[in-house]
Amino acid sequence: MKALVCRKPGKLIFEDRPAPGRPGAGWALVSISHIGICGTDYHIFEGKHPYLAYPRVMGHELSGTVTAIGEGVAIELGERVVVNPYFACGKCIACRHDKPNCCVSIEVLGVHRDGGMCEELLVPVANLYPVAGLSLVDAAAVEFLAIGAHAVRRSRLAAGRNTLVIGAGPIGLGTALFARIAGQAVTVMDVSRERLDFAEGQLGFPVIDGASLSPVDLVRERTDGDCFDLVFDATGNKASIQAAFSYVAHGGALTMVSVIKDEISFSDPEFHKREMLLIGSRNALGVDFDHVMAAMHDGAVPVAKLITHHTTLEDSPHDIARWAHQKSGLIKAVIVI
Repeated sequence: MKALVCRKPGKLIFEDRPAPGRPGAGWALVSISHIGICGTDYHIFEGKHPYLAYPRVMGHELSGTVTAIGEGVAIELGERVVVNPYFACGKCIACRHDKPNCCVSIEVLGVHRDGGMCEELLVPVANLYPVAGLSLVDAAAVEFLAIGAHAVRRSRLAAGRNTLVIGAGPIGLGTALFARIAGQAVTVMDVSRERLDFAEGQLGFPVIDGASLSPVDLVRERTDGDCFDLVFDATGNKASIQAAFSYVAHGGALTMVSVIKDEISFSDPEFHKREMLLIGSRNALGVDFDHVMAAMHDGAVPVAKLITHHTTLEDSPHDIARWAHQKSGLIKAVIVI
């Protein structure tokens, strides 16, 4: 089969690989249809991902069709599915507490093990969710939207709160959309005027220009001096994450959606006087995938506006390398098999 392999940072190879073979008990073979290109994939290409060994077949935002099944599999041949790319051990403390998304031994497709930028993939049937009427191109957006939906659910603050999402990339916009679906009053911050224009003009969010000389003054002005009850950082940028602490209201919370290699620091007195919560959010759970698909069915997620670019598997080495550095007009790109 054909596969896209990142041999090392900066080197993508389109090559032939052996087909996966027949699925064993509890597994299914999926013919991959569409692959969303994630910030994680760009980070892998650029050598910035903290959990990766090369070479690697990237790709974890996946939709496809079941073409073969192993014993004991309760799914039909021909079923169109979304792939949950998080493979958990089922035994560790996180799994025992129903948090397989942060399993001690988690293996994420396209990160810890080879992913779906290929023609076929073996997947445990427990990681497959029927698309239930969604198109396969829309289904490829479910996983990245589930990251935001999970972060919102992790935040645990009530509806009606003033919420700031920092970062108007796909994960940030997904977080903003699901915060709004949860009834929060959402503002989006970014340093890119183009992305702010998209968030405001296409998605209807009020925005704050993070490239201004004093964004914290804009935050205070927008909130009558209170700052935001809930702040999400989805930038993957150390300086942004550290600055986000100052945007949180007293009694509020900061949820860190992105992951970086660096250590971060913050003022302990400022943290304590706010009695603020600092929340990590990693991956997503099945309930988040279900929530996203239900919201998409209800028309609450404008997927067609979010998917701005398409490519093929054959053209993806060139396009991924280009889009890693040229992001003008790009929100979400999808590989079509």
